[in-house]
Amino acid sequence: MDETDAVHPTAGPGAAGLAPETGHDQAHRSAARLVRSAGVVGVATMSSRALGLARDLVLAHLFGAGNAMDAFTVAFRIPNLLRDLFAEGAMSAAFVPTFTRVLTAEGKAAAWRLGNLVITALLLATGALALAGIVFARPLVNLVAGHFASVPGKLDLAVALARIMLPFLTLVAVAAGLMGMLNSLRRFFVPALSPAMFNVGTLATMAVLIPVCRAEGVRPIFAVAVGTLVGGVGQVLIQWPGLHRAGFRFRPLVDWRDAGLREVLTLMGPGMLSLAAVQVNNLVNTMLATTQGEGAVSCLSFAFRVMYLPIGIFGVSIATAAIPALSLDAARGDTQGMRATFSHSLRMMLVLNVPAAVGLIVLSAPIVALLFRHGSFSAQAAAGTAAALALYAPGLIGYSIVKLAVPTFYTLRDSRTPVAIGAATMVFNVVSSLTLVRLLSFPGLALSTAVSSLFNAALLLWLLERKLGGIDGRRVAVAIVKSAAAAAVMAVAAWGAGRWLDAAWPGQSTAARLAHVAGGMGAGVAALVAAAHALRIAEFHEAVAAVRARLLGRKAS
Repeated sequence: MDETDAVHPTAGPGAAGLAPETGHDQAHRSAARLVRSAGVVGVATMSSRALGLARDLVLAHLFGAGNAMDAFTVAFRIPNLLRDLFAEGAMSAAFVPTFTRVLTAEGKAAAWRLGNLVITALLLATGALALAGIVFARPLVNLVAGHFASVPGKLDLAVALARIMLPFLTLVAVAAGLMGMLNSLRRFFVPALSPAMFNVGTLATMAVLIPVCRAEGVRPIFAVAVGTLVGGVGQVLIQWPGLHRAGFRFRPLVDWRDAGLREVLTLMGPGMLSLAAVQVNNLVNTMLATTQGEGAVSCLSFAFRVMYLPIGIFGVSIATAAIPALSLDAARGDTQGMRATFSHSLRMMLVLNVPAAVGLIVLSAPIVALLFRHGSFSAQAAAGTAAALALYAPGLIGYSIVKLAVPTFYTLRDSRTPVAIGAATMVFNVVSSLTLVRLLSFPGLALSTAVSSLFNAALLLWLLERKLGGIDGRRVAVAIVKSAAAAAVMAVAAWGAGRWLDAAWPGQSTAARLAHVAGGMGAGVAALVAAAHALRIAEFHEAVAAVRARLLGRKAS
């Protein structure tokens, strides 16, 4: 069942003849609902991210970190930039609050009309962008990766791949619109699972077309580009039945004077600049990485994928569940409720992401060796990927906070503050990237991205605290200190287990690598759970209980 809460957004605490709830009861129910919703999204997102990692493992095995993979990574960066903005950024941040407000105040008919207006606008805008991108693919790719021209055929390959994949923009924009409506209706599972269809479609297409490409003398990397489009179609198709059952019927509709559409576009336009901070930073880093030799772009991409797995589980899932609740509080003018929801969501993120970041740093080398060190992936590529992963890892904390904080500003109808902070962050990233790439080569770009994300998050929290009149800063600080202490215990346990396993089971076989990673993770998780229990980190146990309950098919208490 997709719905995590059967209560209509307009239903109040006194509905159905029930006694009115106290503020404490409402806060407790809201927190419990958030935990359940985050658990739903977390499990679905975990599946999607795992399939994304599987996709990258196949790519690494087939193509290694060579010129073909570099060309594909750069070519996909162009449409993927907008994918991340629409699917997990400005689209949801701008559309969900507005759709929720219209649904609450005017009913489903008005909300469906707004949905049709938004999807039509997305089709027109992204269709035009995709067409322009196809026409101007060469100057676009040359802007990002002009150094590819020094390798015969590499720039031409990237241009051809980009032209194939640019229509992905339109597919993912429609998928994001459907996701926003479903999330506003408190249906989280299928939208969170939709990215899995992208990876399934890509893998299935590769399995079918790569043998055909080889037989016909076509470079197999083109099969991956076609699979990207197939995966985009899958993201739309998996969500359509749920909205159809809810009553939505798509009809092309254009009315640029509609107040709801204008509100979405007003928030979304400048908001893309703010939420683009991470992706624009990645784009800048890609441009600099193309100057660092063969494989640098691919190593950064593979490392980012591994690092992004916990973000999807512990960051996007919590933010996705929190945005409708924050939007409803804002629609009711309940600032106190917003503070409570934001603070609880932030603490849940911190107690999960601080240990996750530390774990990736400690186990970066064995994780990369286990996942990628086979097929065409060389030892040198594995070492570079592991170094980048360790330096990306601290950014987990910043990325997750940004995904929660920016939409919170939008629920308050403030898009200018995130824009200003996003612009400052991009300047900060350019300066730090130019500095660190000279000192550390391409792994320095990973560190720059991580530091920039933390800078972005810190500014957002500081200004949001002032705007909301507080975010329960003392409890947040306590959560950070406790999480750091638990993560330190976990790190010692994981490192010690890894050293013992290296001595007890030397060698580079897959079994030895698996034992090292599994043993290190197992010891680390056991130590983390024990430390969280000893330190009484309530949010940690809430998050774990939500995921466990969802996996076992029952409600979290």
